[in-house]
Amino acid sequence: MGALRVDATSHDEREAGIAAAKLALESGNCIVLPTDTVYGIACDPFQPAAVQGLLDVKGRSRAMPPPVLVPSIESAEALVAHFPHDLAPALQRFWPGGVTFVLQAAPEVSWDLGETEGTVALRMPAHEVALDILRATGPLAVSSANLTGELAAMNAQEAITQFGDSVPVYFDAGRVGASYSDAPGNAGSTIIDASTVAEGGAYRVIRRGVVPVSSIRELLPGEWSE
Repeated sequence: MGALRVDATSHDEREAGIAAAKLALESGNCIVLPTDTVYGIACDPFQPAAVQGLLDVKGRSRAMPPPVLVPSIESAEALVAHFPHDLAPALQRFWPGGVTFVLQAAPEVSWDLGETEGTVALRMPAHEVALDILRATGPLAVSSANLTGELAAMNAQEAITQFGDSVPVYFDAGRVGASYSDAPGNAGSTIIDASTVAEGGAYRVIRRGVVPVSSIRELLPGEWSE
């Protein structure tokens, strides 16, 4: 039996697809879903074998742990030790949106995302389908839907071409990325490391992406490093 391709533009199909996705995730499998930046390949972050399966499908090592997508700021708060106070204006402006923040993970959270050094990269995507899925499943470990070295998928077919039946459920919401027309094609989120800010450290740019770093710096006073 081949992979399920869900027409996520149809409410009824989306609901049925989410039910199928929950079963796939609970079984330790991956799914592919749209986000506001690129398509992502996702798994249950609380199943170490599922996370390893995601890394294996992409051809990545544990040295490149996947970020985690969340449906709300409240959901993110349960996963981190604390949010730096100064981060609030940026969260209000860029969540949901195209900025990922690296923060200290809550020590009581039981997961193994790879070699994270006690941190977790979090983002709330600005895509209706992604948020619907996340509200139903809870946080998901998500990486761009592409094999390592290939371009990130911007539509479901590009993801299917790369992953085939190794992923059982694909959500097709058409082409993504239109919200960031000024960004380079196939660009992912902008990643900012704020994990040491509470201890007096600097914000650090991990990756330049769809949101200009200059726009983020306007809202985050303090030291910065590239």
